[in-house]
Amino acid sequence: MRAVLVVNPRATATTAAGRDVLARALASQLKLDVVETDYRGHALVAAAQAREEGVDLVVAHGGDGTVNEVVNGLLQNGPGGPALGVVPGGSANVFARALGLPRDPVEATHALLTAVTQGRSRSVGLGRVETSEGGRWFTFNAGMGWDADVVADVDRKRGKKASPALYARVALARYLRGERHEMSVEIPGQERLEGLRLVFVSNTDPWTYLGSRPVRLNPEASFEDGLGVFALRSLGPATVLRHVRQALSAKGVRAGRRLVHQDDVDTLLVSAKEPVKLQCDGDLIGEFDAVRFRGVAGAVTVIG
Repeated sequence: MRAVLVVNPRATATTAAGRDVLARALASQLKLDVVETDYRGHALVAAAQAREEGVDLVVAHGGDGTVNEVVNGLLQNGPGGPALGVVPGGSANVFARALGLPRDPVEATHALLTAVTQGRSRSVGLGRVETSEGGRWFTFNAGMGWDADVVADVDRKRGKKASPALYARVALARYLRGERHEMSVEIPGQERLEGLRLVFVSNTDPWTYLGSRPVRLNPEASFEDGLGVFALRSLGPATVLRHVRQALSAKGVRAGRRLVHQDDVDTLLVSAKEPVKLQCDGDLIGEFDAVRFRGVAGAVTVIG
């Protein structure tokens, strides 16, 4: 089996020693090439090239951003192509944890090689955004509004370690600035929803992690179903605190007077009066006044 290992050497939990151990372990059972990324988008290019060359497996070793780029490279021309393997190397590793993979890179590598030997894989559904500039796949979440604004602010602080504490501080600072977006959502067969201040879309549960604690906006979301939608009509303090408490609880978000909450949605269109920032898997994509979200069943084959 031919495989390519795509490593982000700057990921939070990735080290040169760990990379070497991982590469040697994979090379013991696979015909392996290793690509170390050195610029944003490099993992996407490497995965797309692997597909063109007929590689059987592409392993992403890094954080969720690296996994997202590899997925977008593999699916640049649509579903099909090499299988995906994931060895966590970031701080959150939401996609890997949602798949039930070990968080420790050595344990995850052992699990991956065992799955290769046993021929074990699964088809995983993904989300996709379509904008005026093209499309982008996401593995666990996407959002317009507050979360994307936070991603943009953290992105500007590139010299600092992207820790949960940094995200929390930036989220609070962004909230206190008082900027408010106005969006609408159209879901086929339903009445148009107006006056929304933020729209978050989940492809799985949890939506993300705050350190070791899961943030659960759509507890019923899964890779086997459609998308989960979480939107708020108000960002007043009482509304925000209520849903933050729910999201950090074991049961996740349940109900609220200002809440729009749906599961297993195939497609939705988000429109805004003014361009609003969009993030996918924690990466800023751009600013748009119209974005379509789609759930795509069985979009990628994951080894493990």
